[in-house]
Amino acid sequence: MPTPVCLVTGSSGLIGSEVVVYFHARGFAVHGIDNNQRAVFFGPGGDTRWNQQRLVTSLRNFHHHELDIRDRVGVLDLVKTLRPSVIIHTAAQPSHDLAARMPFDDFDVNAVGTLNLLEAARQSCPEAPFIHMSTNKVYGDGPNHIPLVELETRWDYADPAYAQGIPETFSIDHTLHSLFGASKVAADVMVQEYGRYFGMPTVCLRGGCLTGPNHAGVELHGFLSYLVKCNLEGREYKIYGYKGKQVRDNIHAEDVAAFMYAFYERPQSGAVYNLGGGKDNACSILEAFQMVEAITGKSQRYSYVDQARIGDHICYYSDLRKMKTDYPHWGITQTLQLILLDIVRAWEERLQKT
Repeated sequence: MPTPVCLVTGSSGLIGSEVVVYFHARGFAVHGIDNNQRAVFFGPGGDTRWNQQRLVTSLRNFHHHELDIRDRVGVLDLVKTLRPSVIIHTAAQPSHDLAARMPFDDFDVNAVGTLNLLEAARQSCPEAPFIHMSTNKVYGDGPNHIPLVELETRWDYADPAYAQGIPETFSIDHTLHSLFGASKVAADVMVQEYGRYFGMPTVCLRGGCLTGPNHAGVELHGFLSYLVKCNLEGREYKIYGYKGKQVRDNIHAEDVAAFMYAFYERPQSGAVYNLGGGKDNACSILEAFQMVEAITGKSQRYSYVDQARIGDHICYYSDLRKMKTDYPHWGITQTLQLILLDIVRAWEERLQKT
């Protein structure tokens, strides 16, 4: 029986690298697409070559391809050559702020790059599950219009209809998205359309705060990773608005990869899921400070800017009930405490080498 082939875009990033390891361990020949664009977007702090090298040296059946997903001919040729059993698309420009500064780059990477991959799949391997890492930012600032209650260290939903979080039926219309959110909406809808119109097995995973030890967190992207880095280095962390009580649900990259594998085993056409840590793994910035301080023993230095980022969520956590119903053998295995311990250990090791 031939070895199944997994093609991963953004393979040197947080989710991409976790997916590479996860599918490689299950007998796949894994091919990764990455051109270290994160370093272009975020500077030296976003460089992921170290992660690429880790994969190349430690995984026998991993193959790196230095390719930009905006290169339509290159993408078409590679997919035609590999004819993968599954395509997992995690490459993206992930920052609200950068999208406003470089709108063409943002849209070309997030929307056009996704279309390049979808069309390559339709032409060469339409039966292969296409798994797209979308974002909860497709909902724009819609969640901010849900009535909230202010607690001592966080905001929370006052409306009992959202006691378990934001469901997949929540509207993506008539909201402020940021240009990043809009480009991801375009990609999200296109992935759904290739599933529904062409009958291809596709899924959009609308991620919450995706995190883990291999995250190269920077100020503009990577909430928990960057927060931990600031704590360990004694660097000032800047809070933007909402009193630092804004809430995010956090999910370990390994749990993300596990769901992707579950979908690969039992795919659907045009599926959509909210993929985050859920209510149990949700925390505010202030609560994250307290948890990290308890682990490291170091006080968190921070400053406050009374101006929230445009389109930022005040409170967001994912309703995971649809995922758990459709894929009952999948679930969150990494608690928030375990996630933070993992990130702290990784940053301590990384900083010792510098």
